[in-house]
Amino acid sequence: ITQLRFSCVCSGSPVPGPVPLRLLRFPCARSGSPVPGPVLLCLLRFPCARSGSPVSAPVPLCPVRFSCARSGSPVSAPVLLCPVRFSCARSGSPRCRIMEVAALGRPFCVGMLYDCRSDELIPGLTLWDRDDLEKNTRERRQLNSDFEIVASESIQDKTSALNVEASLKASFFGGLVKVGGSAKYLYDNKTSKKQARVTLKYKTTTKFQELSMNHLGRDNMKHPYVFEKGIATHVVTGILYGAQAFFVFDREVSEQEDHQVIQGNLKVMINKIPTVSIGGQGSLNMEDGDRADVQKFSCRFYGDFCLEKNPVTFQDAVEVYQSLPRLLGPNGENTVPIKIWLLPLTVLDSSAAQLVRQISLQLVQDTQNVLEDFRELEVRYEDAMTTTTAQQFPEISKKIRGFKEKCSQFKLEFQQRLSKQLPSIRGGGENEAGLAETIRKIHSSPFNSKDLNEWMDCREREIHTVNMITNRMKNTKIIQTQSQLFQEAINAEHVVCFVFTSLGSDDRFISTLSNYLHQRTEPQHPHDAERGQWFASKRLTEEMRKKAKLFSDFAEENKDSRKTKFVAVGLTDETQKGSKFNYCSFLEKCQQGLTWPSRGRCLTLSVSA
Repeated sequence: ITQLRFSCVCSGSPVPGPVPLRLLRFPCARSGSPVPGPVLLCLLRFPCARSGSPVSAPVPLCPVRFSCARSGSPVSAPVLLCPVRFSCARSGSPRCRIMEVAALGRPFCVGMLYDCRSDELIPGLTLWDRDDLEKNTRERRQLNSDFEIVASESIQDKTSALNVEASLKASFFGGLVKVGGSAKYLYDNKTSKKQARVTLKYKTTTKFQELSMNHLGRDNMKHPYVFEKGIATHVVTGILYGAQAFFVFDREVSEQEDHQVIQGNLKVMINKIPTVSIGGQGSLNMEDGDRADVQKFSCRFYGDFCLEKNPVTFQDAVEVYQSLPRLLGPNGENTVPIKIWLLPLTVLDSSAAQLVRQISLQLVQDTQNVLEDFRELEVRYEDAMTTTTAQQFPEISKKIRGFKEKCSQFKLEFQQRLSKQLPSIRGGGENEAGLAETIRKIHSSPFNSKDLNEWMDCREREIHTVNMITNRMKNTKIIQTQSQLFQEAINAEHVVCFVFTSLGSDDRFISTLSNYLHQRTEPQHPHDAERGQWFASKRLTEEMRKKAKLFSDFAEENKDSRKTKFVAVGLTDETQKGSKFNYCSFLEKCQQGLTWPSRGRCLTLSVSA
């Protein structure tokens, strides 16, 4: 009984045993409903050891299938209760299951304690002395090496490349796990849609270490008080050693190039790296056309290897790739933990802290989708910020920057909430409903993916519209502030100015995001991204095109005049949407309502108040 774990039907709390039958929950063989007991065998459902079918009548123990708590093997003969394994009445998951997790650059060693509730290593505390651990650790060689191409940049594909299972992935999302070495690849994200990216993964394994079974008995423990502390749920019983490396290759794609074609060519060239040789002059032995292509590649390296210099070019990457086996050391002494096996402490002592439940796969997927949406959004506003138009008009970049700050704050708060909920759910302090509600609130908040992307659609449309208008303006200087306009007026007798009047207008959606972050109140009305936007009006944009053409023609006629300058600027004026013309001189206040002179009268400007 001491090795069995039951749940109390009254409170739902774990009862380690021994326990009276009235506190045990069994499923009724007829209805499937819990039967709190005491119960007759006729009401219990057991799977037949021969057929696997439920057996609901009174049965002898011989056809009943149990799992041994020590070996995990089926036991079908009459058995004693002490080696029988039961499942948790709440979650249905066994409590003696060996767990396998990716090391992710963390400093594991055999015998180390681990808390699966927070995916945290517990340094400094062990159940056994170091000398005993070394004497009872077995080691065997496990040689293997491989490489693969990772063409996708999704969170799913990157975590799969590192063999990160769902529960550990959730901890990474919540910031509970700080990765190192090759696992820092998880932090590397594309910053632009104009990038073609392909990643080369190299992996090698060298040896496997494990604790011997005779060492795991309770009688051999030197520090059993560790169980009383409740700070760990598992102990490391096996480690696979090796090393991994990720070469991330990027190639900028111009507007004239086909992104898919460039991506395909990049993948073909990266696939050749294991077979490319280096000539006597240090050059790559490849065709001239291929050599010219790879000159456009950049490289970043994430690995478990100590390099003198990280590769930045394709040729650097080839040289480093070929040196990786040598860097492991003659006897593989430079390897690191790659994969970890964890034994629940409850196998050794029923009073130990335990992992009550894992996060469901669906909730992990929902969490991943939320963070993936934010990652894709980050690429969009980084692309928008680097456009010439956003750099020329601070009003546009200011809005995008404010939007980015609000999204980053919300994402950080979500991850902080996740870091608190995950350990609590795993430890049995709360159920998954709280996390499910957190995700539901995101989808009903202003920070839902649909509304955020619609706002970015509008900013991209605004940038495109302004860019189209400014491209029509020949011989026109674009300035950023009113103070620069004043400087232009000092240096010229006349300044004719095309003013974008609506770029700096208040953005209701950013105000909505800000209010939600402070008050957590959902908006009363659905978000309409284009409502009230100047560029959404066909009449207004057509009028601005005509003004830009008129302005450009006048600037072209006066291009040889040293007394007159033509500029464009963004200055907010709520009384006139879209654009207007201003005339400025050093001695006069800027005025609007310019009356255009006839062709050829380039030096005489008439101004109406």
